[in-house]
Amino acid sequence: AKVVSMAKRLRSQGDLTSETDIPICDLGPQVDKIQFDKVLGYIEEGKKDGAKVALGGGRLGSKGYFVQPTVFTEVKDDMKIAREEIFGPVMQLLKFKTLEEAIQRANKTHYGLAAGICTRDVGTALAAAKDLEAGTVWINCYDNFDLAAPFGGYKESGW
Repeated sequence: AKVVSMAKRLRSQGDLTSETDIPICDLGPQVDKIQFDKVLGYIEEGKKDGAKVALGGGRLGSKGYFVQPTVFTEVKDDMKIAREEIFGPVMQLLKFKTLEEAIQRANKTHYGLAAGICTRDVGTALAAAKDLEAGTVWINCYDNFDLAAPFGGYKESGW
């Protein structure tokens, strides 16, 4: 519920005045019609496969290639939206019972560009980061790195 309420308050289309939880984040458009259609296709695939749309799920506005921030729940590991990299404003929420289960499921993919861990326990975070097959693992943040540092992915993500 918290992630959905935060996603509802993301700014887009040049809005600089609406209240937001993340003032440095402005959702821009997709780079072109090809990517726009691809992202919308993933969203439709998620709906068709039975994932529940908790937020968004379509085009944002009538001009440009903007996609609504979209959050899916009831996502299963075998769904396309869980297996593939979407590269759009789409989040898939999957439940797990143990950290070991989450790591095993996260590593059971063809991709491994990046991962994010949110926890209050730094020991847990460091152990999980070591076990995840991802090029970059962020702890209690996301997409925050020094461009001077090398980066890449695992498997079919990056080099």
